[in-house]
Amino acid sequence: MSAVIFNEHQTQDGKKIVEIRLNAERSLNALTLDMIDLIQPKLDQCASDDDVVAILLDSEGEKAFCAGGDVVKLYKSMAGEGDADFPEQFFTREYRLDHTIHTYPKPVICWGSGIVMGGGIGLLSGCSHRVVTETTMMAMPEVTIGLYPDVGGSWFLNKSPGRTGEFMGLTGARMNAADALFIGLGDRFVSSELRGEMVSQLLAQDWNGDAARTVTAVLRDLEQQSQPVFNNDSPVREHFDLIQQLTDHDNAAEIKAALLAVETEDKWIIKAQKAIAHGSPLALEMIYGQLKRSLHLSLKEVFQQELNLSVQCCRHREFPEGVRALLVDKDGAPDWTFKTVEEVDPAFLEELFSPIWQDDEHPLADL
Repeated sequence: MSAVIFNEHQTQDGKKIVEIRLNAERSLNALTLDMIDLIQPKLDQCASDDDVVAILLDSEGEKAFCAGGDVVKLYKSMAGEGDADFPEQFFTREYRLDHTIHTYPKPVICWGSGIVMGGGIGLLSGCSHRVVTETTMMAMPEVTIGLYPDVGGSWFLNKSPGRTGEFMGLTGARMNAADALFIGLGDRFVSSELRGEMVSQLLAQDWNGDAARTVTAVLRDLEQQSQPVFNNDSPVREHFDLIQQLTDHDNAAEIKAALLAVETEDKWIIKAQKAIAHGSPLALEMIYGQLKRSLHLSLKEVFQQELNLSVQCCRHREFPEGVRALLVDKDGAPDWTFKTVEEVDPAFLEELFSPIWQDDEHPLADL
């Protein structure tokens, strides 16, 4: 069984829409290196095929578009049970694929229904037309495993309204469809039951004009049809002023202290408090620092910097320990390197950001 299914849909005027469907429903379509190595050449081929007018990126099952990257295999390699070069290979090819999607010359429609986390957001975020539904649940919860929001997170979180991206990265807070639309990770809300109608309408279009506008027109119509089931409640938007207040500090320790000092019965804030209290102190400093360092970088520079930081994380104990506690042994008791944010050694943190490669030797130098 192939990890990715490719379908070619013929339009009424003789063109093609190529569907790329993640096919690992049991693992919530977690992104593997095999998937990446199947998708990349297909996108490269379709980019130069004049008959292909658009790409549809979706997945098997209704529970998840993609629940993240294959961090368990990463853990095994970090623990000495697999190829020691696997982390560098995985992140290099994953980020290259993400960058390809961000810069793709044709419309890429992502059906972001169900769970979309980590590496799944990496795929979705760069698509030209990102569809969310009533079942969409997004998050970048890397703080819980000693990592940071990668896969372009340093790019799109910095472009979210105010400092909402920083807050979402530090707390791993969950987002619904309305949240995704508000912070800029979704473009259109379409009811999940209209997926088939979306495909039918796309195939019925005249594709001789601007392809992106053609896709937008179809999705706009479906969004209007979907309004009766759209829940406009966005916790991120509703807490915007509070988020601005809590993040208006000079370091991660102060932000954490400010959030934990809030006395509330608000369940959304309580979840954020629990996450930041139990997350990796080193990851909090890393997330805060990475967002600051990447604020004015280009997309290419962001992926190059993220590759460096991700490979560095695989060379130290924090990330594998977080994966062990949450996803392997599942004891929920990670032994973090530093017990508090205040204890994080600045020299150790700086080592994580230190470059591994010279500029011309960087694996993503050719992006």
